[in-house]
Parts: sequence; C-alpha cells; structure tokens
Amino acid sequence: MVTLALATPAHAQPGDPVKISDPLTIDPIVEGRLRYEHVDQDSLNLDADAVTMRLRAGAELRSGNFSVLAEGEGTLALDDNYNAFPFAVPRSSQRRPGYSVVPDPQNVELNRLQLAYRNNGNALTLGRQRINHDDQRWVGSVGWRQNEQTFDAVRGEGKLGPVVLDATYAWSQRTIFGEDAGPRQAYDGNLFLLNGGVKAGPVQVKAFAYLLDFDDPLQLVNSTQTFGLRAQTVLPVTPKVKIDLLGSYARQSDWKSSPRDYAANYGYAEGGVTVSGLRLGGGWEMLGSNRNVSVQTPLATLHKFNGWADVFLTNPAQGLQDAWGSVGYSFSQVKAVQGLNTQVIYHQFDSDKGGIEFGTEWDAQVAFKVGRYGFLAKYANYQAANARTADKEILWLQAEFAL
Repeated sequence: MVTLALATPAHAQPGDPVKISDPLTIDPIVEGRLRYEHVDQDSLNLDADAVTMRLRAGAELRSGNFSVLAEGEGTLALDDNYNAFPFAVPRSSQRRPGYSVVPDPQNVELNRLQLAYRNNGNALTLGRQRINHDDQRWVGSVGWRQNEQTFDAVRGEGKLGPVVLDATYAWSQRTIFGEDAGPRQAYDGNLFLLNGGVKAGPVQVKAFAYLLDFDDPLQLVNSTQTFGLRAQTVLPVTPKVKIDLLGSYARQSDWKSSPRDYAANYGYAEGGVTVSGLRLGGGWEMLGSNRNVSVQTPLATLHKFNGWADVFLTNPAQGLQDAWGSVGYSFSQVKAVQGLNTQVIYHQFDSDKGGIEFGTEWDAQVAFKVGRYGFLAKYANYQAANARTADKEILWLQAEFAL
C-alpha cells in the first residue's frame, strides 16, 4: 500500500509530504553534498586535498500533531589526502598528521531519530535531534561540516503571543567526528540549554542560560555556566534601504565538574546597511579572558565565527577580539539562477588580554542555486602576525542537492 501511495499522487512535488491515508503522511529525506577542500597551512609540509561526498536519507512519518523522523548519514572520501582528526586517534587510518586538518572523516551513522509533537508553535521533541539556537553562536548543528552535530535530548518549545520559550535537557553531544573518533564521537553529561524572549515592536530581545556539566574527562574543562542577553532588529528606512543591528552580552564561569576557576565576559555588536541588495556591514566580538582562561563555546557552529579559516576554533587563553568589515551583494535581477550572492569579509584578530596581535584574514564566497541544486565557491586566507599562529589558506568548491 505504501509503495502505491508513493507512486500515484500526480500533484505531489519533490520534497512534499506524500499522503498515505487520512491523516497519515510520509515525507522522504534525500540530500547530498559533494565538496572539494584544499588547505595550505605553513606549519605543515603537506597541503590537504579532500574530496568528500555526504549523503543523508530518511523519512518523517506524520499523523496529526505527532511525527516520527529517522535519518541516516554517510560520508565517503573520494580523495583522502587530508587529516580527518585534529587529535590523536588509536588505530585509525584517517589520522594523517602530515596533512592539514579537514574534519570530514569517512563515517556512517544514525544522524537523527526523534519523536515529536507540534501544535500552534508549541512542540515537544524526544530523541536524537538537530538543535540550532539563534545564530548558533552557543548551540548549533555545525551544518558546514559533512557530518552534522546532533544531540540526544528532550526539548520543549512554547509560544504565547510575542513570547517564545525553548528548554532542552541533553545527555549526549554527538560530535562531527563520527565512529572512528573513539571517545570523541560523543560527549555525555547533563546539558541544560535555556532560551527565551519577546518581540517588542521591531526589536527581538532574548535571554539565555547554558549550563554544561560534562562527564567525559576530555570535556571537563568545558563544564561551564553561561548567562546572557541578545537583542536584534531590522529597521526599514525606505522601500530599498534597511538597517540591521545585533548586540549580545554574556558572562561565563566554571560550573560543577570543571577543574577551572574563572569568570569571563562575552560581547558582540554588529550592524549593517542594505541598499537594493548591497549590504555594507561591520562588527566586533570579544571572547574575554580571566585567570588565563577564555570564554569557550563547545556546542556552537564555530565555522560561522572568527573567520572561515577556522584558526580560532579553540579560543586562546588570553581571549580573542575579532573586528571585521564586510560587503555583500545579492543579484536578484539575475533570473537564470536563484539567489546569486557574493560576500567579502576582512577580520582583524587580537587578544583580549596582553595586547597580542594574532593576525588578519580575508574571506570571500559566491553562491547560487539552479532548481534544487546549490553551488558554492569559497575562499579564506589567514595571515599570522607572529609565531603564535600560522598562515592558512583554504579553497572550497561545493555542489549539493535536496530532493
């Protein structure tokens, strides 16, 4: 019966749920991403060349407000001249220390398996799931890497008028490194992820609290408590001109099983002006330091922040200040391709304490879609100011699809 139902509805479009019976539907998941990544890093003798193919497949079965989702994920290395792990791994051929790191190991895993209830903006989700909070600075799925980060968790979401609430208890962080990573495949503990806010006119204000108590010895240093606020707005000036503003402040300190004793500040400010598709922007981020310990964000989508070269995935003990300017343009008038856009960003990296200049970075990308296929070319060039870091250059070429 399911096979016939999948084959017969002529009105169903690719990606749409398919009706099995009233009210039962099934929504197939088929996604793929082919990527070439080249890394030239001065501190290593061998440049990395990675050609990887990521496939996800699964389905969501829905009946009324209830749903069950199962999704598998696999990554195949077509060219494996790269180091998949930035840490020692016993008995793994994917650890190749002579090469630069491209953290996309070959891997097959259960990516998501969840039971959910949703009704009018309220939701309860149980199981292995994807969690993205706001801009993913504190909690994210690390969607840039081929193997996604997910969480074994129970999550509740609520909406009452302009107020939104989001509370999660997670007992396992499923990392991007997969089955060959040994104990780093997943980090267990008691992770409380709390986020809520209200929309007041054009301004969205949120408060958050992230309480992380890890069991794994490798992650005890990241047992922290972080409390903060975030405000964001978009202000239309004319039909073709708008201003966007974002600000955030947080304070992080040790918690529970942490061997550290510190309390450090976090700050973020960004603004931009968009005129007919052209956006000029700039910003500043501070990951503060106290007692030679800096703010860390171990659940974040780190590639989105502090430069695409990923030099500062772990913040230096002296902390980090990142000041940047950007220019981007969306070519909405080009009808042959969808969403054609370009972006260039310049970063200046310095320490929060000690007056250290780390280096500078140029980032650039162009992206577009043709039907259900997306294409991306992306480049990052980090230039170190001293021996504390090393020059690093990365080029990506990527094609992906979702059916």
